Amino acid sequence: MSKKAPEMSVTDNEIKEKYLEKAIRELNQLSRELKSCEACSRTKVMPVLGSGHPQADIFLLKYGPTVSEIEEGVAFYGRSGNALMKSFKRLNIDPTVVYGTICAKCPVNDPGEADDDCIARVAEEFNIVKPRIIVLMGDQAVETLNGMDIPLARTIEPREGEIQAFTPSCDLLFTPDIDDALDEEGAKRRFWRAFRTLGRWYDDLPPY
Repeated sequence: MSKKAPEMSVTDNEIKEKYLEKAIRELNQLSRELKSCEACSRTKVMPVLGSGHPQADIFLLKYGPTVSEIEEGVAFYGRSGNALMKSFKRLNIDPTVVYGTICAKCPVNDPGEADDDCIARVAEEFNIVKPRIIVLMGDQAVETLNGMDIPLARTIEPREGEIQAFTPSCDLLFTPDIDDALDEEGAKRRFWRAFRTLGRWYDDLPPY
């Protein structure tokens, strides 16, 4: 009779590392699949990919990319990213707990012409990252997210600055589109009024 192997204790940190490694692998695989998207390849420009922590607490989501995001192939690159970084600093939110992406990743002239299969990849990103809250920016993003197949997801209402339950493990905050709020003072104030709710939500987050 063979001896039973001694049980190895696994620390919480080791478990977290395993989950992080899994999330990194899955996001890398998703990026490879997006780069081979036929709809994107017809434009001869790379798709716009999400970026940030693979297990972020905060998941930023807007509908379409700007020119600078298309040129760099990274979501929230440029003015919107800079504005959000300043907002995070003002709200005392650690930017390393954030992941940002867009719905229409195909670099086409009109985001409304983006491939449906490409847009549906957002659900995969969400399921990999498993955030605690989505910051959903703009009416088009609301319509798109409501049309996705996400288990146990509730229908989202475009109520600015209000925390809503999205799934049993994830909240949602709706704000105006950040790209529409960069040049006009009234639009900036409207975005900030909604976005600063994230600071109160973050302060209430348990430290474990």
